[in-house]
Amino acid sequence: MKIAFLAAHSSIHTVKWVNEMALRGHDVYLITMHHGEEKLNKNIKVYNLPFQAPWGYYLNASYVKKILNNIKPDILNTHYASGYGTLARLSRFHPNLLSVWGSDVFDFPYKSKFNMHVIKKNLKAADRIASTSLIMKKQTETLYKPKKDIALTPFGVDCERFKPVKNNKRDDDKVVVGTVKKMEPKYGIEILIKAFALLKQRINKKIELVLVGGGNQEKELKKLAETLGIADLVSFVGRVPHKDVPKWLNSFDVYVTLSESESFGVAVLEASACGIPVVVSDVGGLPEVVVNEKTGYIVPRNNPEMAAYMLEKLINDESLRVKMGAEGRSFVLANYEWKENADRMEKLYREIIKDFRR
Repeated sequence: MKIAFLAAHSSIHTVKWVNEMALRGHDVYLITMHHGEEKLNKNIKVYNLPFQAPWGYYLNASYVKKILNNIKPDILNTHYASGYGTLARLSRFHPNLLSVWGSDVFDFPYKSKFNMHVIKKNLKAADRIASTSLIMKKQTETLYKPKKDIALTPFGVDCERFKPVKNNKRDDDKVVVGTVKKMEPKYGIEILIKAFALLKQRINKKIELVLVGGGNQEKELKKLAETLGIADLVSFVGRVPHKDVPKWLNSFDVYVTLSESESFGVAVLEASACGIPVVVSDVGGLPEVVVNEKTGYIVPRNNPEMAAYMLEKLINDESLRVKMGAEGRSFVLANYEWKENADRMEKLYREIIKDFRR
């Protein structure tokens, strides 16, 4: 197949999709206005658009149309329904599979009447729509109900890269709680720090909180840790390349995501694939990727007390951590293994192309 992607190179999810399809022998083209650092397969042809966001979603339309006319792909897969979805609609290329990612359907439409108008037009213009989670699928259907069912195409996990690694702890006597998230309000890092401060008051064990990821809240969160008297127990690692994430996950004893909004939860699945028990908030797609009391614990959003309570249970019981971690990896292998999810996407491409050519 000749597959054109209209998506952000700066996203690791885009990189995973395009690289996988290239590895499978397809002719892959990436049209983007967001340059990235992650390495692409050498056989992928990249087209960097001249204009940047936000006006680039309109000004680049003629360029996208010309590129697609030259490539003549069998299918266009557009990732993100708002910005790139607008470019896809204006290009008038078919067949177009529009993949929704989260904030494009949860947040963007509700910022203005104009945004709502745009997202509905973009969804309607697509030949098929795909979603990474069930809750996102249901949300998309409140905006537009397509004739054909919205396909589920989760962000799978490469379980060969994300797997348990022994002897990767920095301190065998210390129990490490960690997360890999951007330091932005919606990801609930503030709640995690508050929960950790409560946890410290309840137990005598050596513990550490490791925060991997950068963001505009970092200075504020460091100040919070100081105010709560736990600054010496919290490590701010900063942003790391995605290739280093498995190493960091394997240095954790417990993985935590206490987001206030979350469309899917691929980082949680990556932790589970590494055999790490998880504690997550009950928002968005997170309950879909955790089996409560089996692979981890699901706690009420914005509730540091309950998060601290569940962390205490895990930290005080190593055998429980081991058991939940093993269950977590089995769950990922059975439901979210990357190759199987890529098979699902490839099959969907073929189905759409076949329907379009009838």
